Amino acid sequence: MTIVSPDKKPGQRPGLTLAALTGAFAVAWLASFPVYAQDASAANPVLAKVNGSEIRASDVALAEEELGPSLAQMDPATKKDNVLSFLIDMKIVAKAAEEKKIADREDFKTKLAFARNRLLMDNLLAVEGKAAVTDDNMKKVYDDAAKQITGEAEVHARHILVETEAEAKAVAEELKKGADFAELAKKKSKDPGAADGGDLGFFTKDQMVPEFSAVAFAMEPGKVSDPVKSQFGWHIIKVEEKRNRQAPTFDQVKPQIETYVVRKAQADYVTTLRAAAKVERMDQAAATPDAAKPVEAPKADAPKPTDSKMAPAKK
Repeated sequence: MTIVSPDKKPGQRPGLTLAALTGAFAVAWLASFPVYAQDASAANPVLAKVNGSEIRASDVALAEEELGPSLAQMDPATKKDNVLSFLIDMKIVAKAAEEKKIADREDFKTKLAFARNRLLMDNLLAVEGKAAVTDDNMKKVYDDAAKQITGEAEVHARHILVETEAEAKAVAEELKKGADFAELAKKKSKDPGAADGGDLGFFTKDQMVPEFSAVAFAMEPGKVSDPVKSQFGWHIIKVEEKRNRQAPTFDQVKPQIETYVVRKAQADYVTTLRAAAKVERMDQAAATPDAAKPVEAPKADAPKPTDSKMAPAKK
C-alpha cells in the first residue's frame, strides 16, 4: 500500500502501487465497482419534464458519475446545466428510438442483457464490499501490515547526480574543500530533486538500485561517498541520518486500508461463487486438462503501510 507516490528520482526504483498489492483481478476488474451504494434517502426533486417524463436530481447525479472525466473541468453550475441538457436530449432521442422499434432488434437486446447483468454485479459487490468495512477488519489489516515493516532500517540521504566519472570526481574535490553539499547539488546535479539540495528523504534498502543502496547503507551519518556508478549516472552520496522504520499511524493510511478491505472482500466473494458454479469453456480444446475448471480470482496481497515520504519498491 503506497501512502504517497512521489515522482521517481534517479536511483530510486518504481514504488509499489495498490495494483501490485491487491492483484490484477482486484484492480483491473474490481476497480470499476462502486464501493458504496447510493443513498436513496436524499432529497430527489424533479428538475425537468420531457413530454411528461420526469428527470430528477438522482438522474443528474447518476449521469454525472457515468460521464465522469468529460465534466471534470466544469464548475458545478455549468456541469449541472450540461448534464440536465444531456438527459433531456437522451429522453427525446430514446422516445424516438422506441417509436422506431429499436428495442426489438437483437443487438439491442444483447446489450440490454449485458447492461442488466453488469448493474446487478456492481450493486451486489458494492453491498459485499461495504459489509466488510468493519473496525475489526480494518485494524487487523493495519496490524498485520505494520508488523512487516516496523524495525526495518532506513537511511536519509542526499545525492549529486552527474553524467560522467570525471564530473563526479570534480564534485568530490569541491566537497573536500568545504563546499556545501546541498548548494552544490542545486548547481551541479541533474536529478529532478536538485532544487531540494539533492534530498532523497528516508528510504529502505530495496527502494534504490543495488549500487546506490550498498554504499548508502554502509556509510555513517555525516559522511560523503566517493563517486558511485549506477544506471542513472554517477552519484556522490551524503548520509544525513539512519533510523529504524516505523509504520504510519492508522489514520494516515485508513483510506487505503478501506479500499483494500472492500476490494479483497469483493474478490473473495467472486472466488466463492465461482467455486460453486459450473463453468464450461467452449473456447478451449476438450483435451486440455481442467479446461472447464473454474479459475479462481487471485486473492489480494496484504497492504504494507510505509513511511509517508517514500514509496517502497519491488525487486
